[in-house]
Amino acid sequence: MSSRLAASFAKAKQENRGILGIFVSAGDPDANASIKILDGLVESGVDMIELGMPFSDPMADGPAIQAASLRAIKSGMTLKGSLEIACQFREKHPDIPLILMGYYNPIYRYGVEPFLEDAQAAGADGLIIVDLPPEEDKELCEPSHNSEMDYIRLITPTTLGDRLPFVLEKASGFIYYVSIAGITGTKSAQMESISNAINRIKQVSDLPVVTGFGIRTAEQAAHIASLGNGAIVGSAVVEIIAESDAQNLSVEETAKKVSDYTKSLADAISSHNAEKKIFKLF
Repeated sequence: MSSRLAASFAKAKQENRGILGIFVSAGDPDANASIKILDGLVESGVDMIELGMPFSDPMADGPAIQAASLRAIKSGMTLKGSLEIACQFREKHPDIPLILMGYYNPIYRYGVEPFLEDAQAAGADGLIIVDLPPEEDKELCEPSHNSEMDYIRLITPTTLGDRLPFVLEKASGFIYYVSIAGITGTKSAQMESISNAINRIKQVSDLPVVTGFGIRTAEQAAHIASLGNGAIVGSAVVEIIAESDAQNLSVEETAKKVSDYTKSLADAISSHNAEKKIFKLF
């Protein structure tokens, strides 16, 4: 596990809580706004950031994140531009884990080795590549093992059978549990099913398990973060950016709206932790 990820999970464990991760697309709605939004996320108390690398055909993403990718691409964002944003982020925020999330096609066109070199140089801590199953590990997973970046696996509700150990064999960093069967931002997560899935995953792997997809409210984030090792919120954040863009709000206003929302998530997770501690006293 990368040192920044390890430190983030260790800090959360010491505080008896899960981590909060936030997904945003690089360059949404433009590069300047994207950088300001990332700064605001750090100020709001998030533990980890997933930076989406925009792609024109994001098959796992729902309407909100698809639209975010298209806004970013329309504003001129490229994979190289996404790495430049990551680099600027790392220069200002040396301790916050940054995960690059996206699809293989742009990486293939960029070149696997140059991408891995440039992503590591930009300060990325890990990769989540949605459309590469373990059968295709030779494409990116195995080459990435020569870098200092983690290769994070997605586990879905349909992966929890005999295939689970195979999928997790070469995973590192943490395990991203996709709480719903479907695309992002279209359904709500069911707490009981998440708890059961996390328990089964932890029987196979010692890696932290972080849950994403279908998390929209502070209450959901707090509860889900307490079930495993953390929660990741994406579509709800991206929708705030979309609404702000549609209203022609300034970069500063957009960043503040996002920051206010993510702070409410971070506060809820901390409060949930405090309530658990109080409960244990009685």
